[in-house]
Amino acid sequence: MARKVANRKELRAQVEAAEAAEAQEDGAPKKKKAKRKSRSKKTTEVRMKMFWGVFNQSMKRVALYEFDQKEEAEAKAADLSKAGKPQHFVQKVKETIEEVVE
Repeated sequence: MARKVANRKELRAQVEAAEAAEAQEDGAPKKKKAKRKSRSKKTTEVRMKMFWGVFNQSMKRVALYEFDQKEEAEAKAADLSKAGKPQHFVQKVKETIEEVVE
């Protein structure tokens, strides 16, 4: 024997009517749910910056200078190359810089 299919909209309307009747009997208004504040994500700006790097023969970076300090980088490479030590050289280096933008 088949069961009778319940109409969910009618059942929901009955439940809401019962809740409204209870609220009127209690006399106390329902509390409204507080809306949750959304958290704003801090955006980061990623950009590239150029530096001068002083490297040894095995491509290990020994020192790092700002791009406008090329003379200081070359002086450091010449100083490290003196006294029979392995040769050092200067090369451009690009590095990423992340800044938080609010």
